Amino acid sequence: MPGDYVLLSVSDDGCGMDRETISHLFEPFFTTKELGKGTGLGLATVYGIVHQNNGFITVESSPGRGSTFRIFLPRLSGPPTEGSAVEQVPLRGSETVLLVEDEASILELGKMLLEELGYQVLAAGGAMEALELAERNPQPIHLLLTDVVMPRMNGPELASRLALLRPRMRCLYMSGYAEGLADRGLSREMNYLRKPFTMTDLSRKVREVLDRRD
Repeated sequence: MPGDYVLLSVSDDGCGMDRETISHLFEPFFTTKELGKGTGLGLATVYGIVHQNNGFITVESSPGRGSTFRIFLPRLSGPPTEGSAVEQVPLRGSETVLLVEDEASILELGKMLLEELGYQVLAAGGAMEALELAERNPQPIHLLLTDVVMPRMNGPELASRLALLRPRMRCLYMSGYAEGLADRGLSREMNYLRKPFTMTDLSRKVREVLDRRD
């Protein structure tokens, strides 16, 4: 595509991919990993984020020779528009949040952001750990903030199980692939936070769900 772009290139020296695998690479829920080892949403999420920002991504790979991903993002020119660098003030709280995310780096980041906003955080790396935390912690849990797609038990299934233990607990789903929500029995009108999100996005959505009158 013609234009002025910034290039981000990432390469590895792994096993590489054949043409058939590459043709499905950015499809949601496609994965070459063993059952329970991956969700197949990582590259679909990357693809969505790049296209949201008017960019594109290319892949070069062959079996036994590794892979190279190139991300092209439009280069901005001229001064920033007024207010573009002004971040809205995050909304704070003090409630207890049960955070469930199977990606360790995202779990740690989410915990850090929520604690920075003043919340008490119970962090779980999966649905089974979340159930154990809910069962053994006597204090009220005000909000379940969970990823939608996880191994063994997905977010909606976890929410249904936890509703039996904590019927007054609110629920907020997060996902990097909005188009896959319908396949999981969800809609965009439900309590939903799209990845990636800023601290302000997170703070406002959490308060929206917690402060809503049923």
